Amino acid sequence: MPYLTSPVLAAGTLSRTAQPTIATGDGILLRPWREEDAPAVYEAFQDPLMHQWHIRAADSVAEARGWTAEWRRAWAEERNAQWAVADAADDRLLGRVALRNVLLGDGVAEVAYWTTAAARGRGVATRATVALARWAFEVGLHRLELTHAVANPASCRVAAGAGFALEGVKRSALRHADGWHDMHLHARLSDD
Repeated sequence: MPYLTSPVLAAGTLSRTAQPTIATGDGILLRPWREEDAPAVYEAFQDPLMHQWHIRAADSVAEARGWTAEWRRAWAEERNAQWAVADAADDRLLGRVALRNVLLGDGVAEVAYWTTAAARGRGVATRATVALARWAFEVGLHRLELTHAVANPASCRVAAGAGFALEGVKRSALRHADGWHDMHLHARLSDD
């Protein structure tokens, strides 16, 4: 049975090229992950705030090294695209921004982010998310979704600051270490 519409983006749209480095123009870079980022990722995940809002913990640098290897491989699989957010001046790790659950044919992906404790409160997550969204829409994606725990107002400020409209609440949608959380659903369209 034939489809009545053609895919928004064809398979290979991402993987046929190397993952790009994306400059924000305001002091941070989104760059592909490197093996040497593992100690900084491990350190970031020792922060209790990361344990509150994330469902994974890093127990060792070796485990974080496995994550960065997984994040590098994800580009070729076109299901996830992960970037290190780094200071443009000294390459210090400030956080992560990602497209998850990428559906090229539908033109949809989910945005995710985190920042290191030292980078919080400086607009890093918002600036990285804006740059990622700009790049994703230039590539041809149509809709980007973003979810966060309703109880996490800082993440809500990032979403709103990056132009993601609040569309509603997904009730009891994600389980964190402290139990089930309602999640805000935000989205941004390529023609917003």
